[in-house]
Parts: sequence; structure tokens; C-alpha cells
Amino acid sequence: MKLLLIEDEPNVVSIIQRGLSVSGYEISVAMDGKLGLEMALGFDFDVVILDLMLPKMNGMEVCRNFRKQNTHTPILMLTALSTTENIVTGLDSGADDYLTKPFKLAELEARIRTITRRSKDKSTEDTKLRVANLELDRNSKSVKRDEVTLNLTATEFRLLEFLLVNQSKVLTRLEILENVWDINFNLGTNVVDVYINYLRKKVDNDFMPKLIHTVYGMGYVLRQ
Repeated sequence: MKLLLIEDEPNVVSIIQRGLSVSGYEISVAMDGKLGLEMALGFDFDVVILDLMLPKMNGMEVCRNFRKQNTHTPILMLTALSTTENIVTGLDSGADDYLTKPFKLAELEARIRTITRRSKDKSTEDTKLRVANLELDRNSKSVKRDEVTLNLTATEFRLLEFLLVNQSKVLTRLEILENVWDINFNLGTNVVDVYINYLRKKVDNDFMPKLIHTVYGMGYVLRQ
């Protein structure tokens, strides 16, 4: 498996290179964001591991620019910033997962396996998901309601996709965290509630029937 590591801390680069090479990964390294973006766009990688704080171009900019041309390669973002605001911003820029420094190498490997497996699984799934007058197209990464195209961020898209796959099932916040982001957040975080609110504004506010419902004390469900 080919990985691109975009990271400017030599110690972190050394640890990841040594640890993942032993597991059979082929690792290319870029020490700044500008070079990292050029390498990500110029070569085929199975996963991009992207630090947030980078010289020349920060991780958010790299992620956003990469996603304009590549929507399928999984991105794992690394950062020392762990607030809900930073998590939301990172995921909104197009990252698939978010790992906070310091981290254990075993956890990094587990995240890599999970996001690559999820990426492969999607290639064999139904391309379109529907409920009522809402339609999500996995191939074109588009969502329509009453034939009106909805402009969703990458994270909002993944959340809606998970709700549609499990429509009529009440999903806990933990289930959503583990399946939409594959991240074991502190259970005190409100990132799920933040994104549910974002999604409601786009999917439900101007349309009928309302589809996203709160089940108090349990979680959320998408149903007519």
C-alpha cells in the first residue's frame, strides 16, 4: 500500500516511516504543504496522511485543493489541535478521519486500515440512496431534494449517507462518530449535534416532509 505523508516534524516523520515500513507500507514524504499537494495530485496513493500545521501551505488548504480534483483517496489528518471547532474545520475541508497528536502507532495503523476498507466497500454498494423526495448519488457526490441540488460539505455528505443507509434506525451519537468519521471522540464532544444541525438546515428547513428526527435520550433517525 502506498502512503503519502505530508509532515514537517522530523521526529514524527521518522517514527511513522520506521513503524509503517515494518508493516509493509511504501511511504513517500513531503515536508511542506505546497510540495505535498503537488505530490498528492501527481501520483497515485492509497492514503494521504496530512499534518495540519505545515509551512508554505497549511493542511486545510492542501486538503481543500486536493479534494477539488480527487474525491476518492482517503485523507487522515494529524494535528495537535483537538477542539470541536478544529475537528469540524478539518473534516469540512475534506478529511476522512482525524488523529490527535501524540498518538500510538498501532492506532494510526488501525485508522489507515479502516478508511481504506471503507473506501473499497463503497465501490460495491448501491450508487443511489433515496427516501421520500431526497436522493443521494454516491458516484457524483451529489444530493437533491425535490430536484433541487443541495450543496453539502464532504462531512455532511458522509453523515447523510450513513443516515440514509440506516434509515428508520435510531442511531446513537457514538455509532455516528464511529461510522461517519471512524473516530473515538471523547463522548462529551458535541460534534455530532453540530453536524446534525448543519444538515437539517440544508435538508429539512425548506422542504417537506421533515426527515431528520431527534429521539431524545437516544440519538437521531432519518425517516418519513
